[in-house]
Amino acid sequence: MSSASDGKGLIPRGFHVHLDCVGYMPPATDDHSWILELMREAVRNSHAREVHAHVVPFDGSVSPPGFAAVVLIDESHVTAHCYSDRGLLAIDAFTCGMTEPEAIIDHLLQSITKEIPTLQVVNRNRTARFLHDNGIESP
Repeated sequence: MSSASDGKGLIPRGFHVHLDCVGYMPPATDDHSWILELMREAVRNSHAREVHAHVVPFDGSVSPPGFAAVVLIDESHVTAHCYSDRGLLAIDAFTCGMTEPEAIIDHLLQSITKEIPTLQVVNRNRTARFLHDNGIESP
């Protein structure tokens, strides 16, 4: 994890990468389980350690059709939220240790687009988190 200053003399302890995607078309009726497994695989492929994983599918009776999924990691989290009836998917990874969230996101995005080539990233941001001065230890 880079410890470069943000230009204001503050150093990040972590980074948060988040994406908004369009063109999501469920590749299976149980796409919530499929996406959770892809998220877990992306975490296993990184330096982070999974501590919990959970997904909730929404059938449209109370919430719009789609799902919310989370993989908690020792450094923070990876999430996905989908409005499948509108083709919208948001994913993010937040890490505050040695794991680069981009590696998790890139692995996950590559796995998703292999099955859903229509998926397009329309917004991608990286935010420095836990900004601090040099008085706080960093690894």
